[in-house]
Amino acid sequence: MRVPSRSQRQQSDPPVPYAAPARRRAPSRLSRRAPAVQPDLEAYRAAVAELLVEVGALAGASSTKARQVLIDQRLREPAIAAVLDATAQGLIGARETLLLEIARYQPNARSSAADLAALVRIYLLSRIDLMWWRDASTFVTDPEVNHSTELVDLEWLRRRDLLRFRYTEQPRTVVGRGVRALRRRVLPGATPRTAGLLFRRARREVVALLNDIGREFAAVTPAGTPQLWVTSLVRSAEHQYRLRRLGYAAMLPSGHCLGWAADVEMDWYRRFGVRDILAGLLLTRQRTGEINVVDEGQAWHICLAPSVTLRLRRAYEAEMGV
Repeated sequence: MRVPSRSQRQQSDPPVPYAAPARRRAPSRLSRRAPAVQPDLEAYRAAVAELLVEVGALAGASSTKARQVLIDQRLREPAIAAVLDATAQGLIGARETLLLEIARYQPNARSSAADLAALVRIYLLSRIDLMWWRDASTFVTDPEVNHSTELVDLEWLRRRDLLRFRYTEQPRTVVGRGVRALRRRVLPGATPRTAGLLFRRARREVVALLNDIGREFAAVTPAGTPQLWVTSLVRSAEHQYRLRRLGYAAMLPSGHCLGWAADVEMDWYRRFGVRDILAGLLLTRQRTGEINVVDEGQAWHICLAPSVTLRLRRAYEAEMGV
């Protein structure tokens, strides 16, 4: 998601072409039906890659009209339209949201979208998440995340050595932020440069997936390689808006706000020579249809496919002894 200009947001957040559904909302008879034939995701990703080359060639401010015409044409191509039309927003809603994000885009150090092509890539590839989870309900507010029985407390699991991945929490106080800043000066590179988790909670299936990836990563990397590091998990839509105002590429709708997505640190592992190994593990799982992967630079966004949730739920229950 791109951040609107500050002047636009001083009084209130401008409307975004997305209305977050209420939690536990019963599916409406008017909700979009799943397509009879599932879209070809390989063809979709290839078509997006071609579009990105053309967007990059029209990155200048003087190319605004040409860029809009290009996007109008490309999004209507069958390979792309099939995925976008299968989301709750539909093709028209997805198009309008993308054009709005492009119009608002301003590069900054916090955003994972280094340029317009990166913004378009992140937006379009993350629509696969929304196609898969079009009937899922959004965690709208922070209290909904903190009190949901659909989520488990990661700290409880960590203290019992039941996690095969690492994370850090966001400091909540000035003292906590000062301690983190001091640690980064004294031990630069000892941990990834990430704000950390605001919510240390996750779906059971997501925990099982990350544990599985963490075990596989540990098995194929040299001794001493740090564990898989997760930089983001479930977020509320309320928090997504906060991230937007700070300049992050926090898209709405988002798989994070549905609880089915996570971000995995990538660049930090270059220090240990294993970044490409981790990338290969994630892309292999994407090819088998287990996850969707979005390259967001420092971290990669991953989202579970609905087809693997039952297996992962059983794996979590077996691993946790419940």
